[in-house]
Amino acid sequence: QVQLVESGGGLVQAGGSLRLSCVASGRTFSSYAMGWFRQLPGKEREFVAAIGWSIGITVYADSVKGRFTISRDDAKNAVYLQMHSLKPEDTAVYYCAAGRYLVPGWFSDYRRYDDWGQGTQVTVSS
Repeated sequence: QVQLVESGGGLVQAGGSLRLSCVASGRTFSSYAMGWFRQLPGKEREFVAAIGWSIGITVYADSVKGRFTISRDDAKNAVYLQMHSLKPEDTAVYYCAAGRYLVPGWFSDYRRYDDWGQGTQVTVSS
């Protein structure tokens, strides 16, 4: 089990950028695939991006391809989501998630992840 703490959310105008960070506790971080999901009130959690635990395979939702980049730094137990060209429809609470030895075919399924952060609010104004 890992504990996850997100940061970096905030209010930004459409077209702007934000960088989300997620720091994990524990010594086995490198064995976890890491994902970012987002959620609006009353809506199901939506996959955004994920990065693998071995060779760093990345997967993105179609809605964010070319605008968002996920990366990880295992030495710092951290995963990042760099967001550019933000749109009002990107507004949501963003969650970091960890899935031990998760394979890429399961990256977009939130039920496959073991641990979650508390979330950070991203608001994009038009």
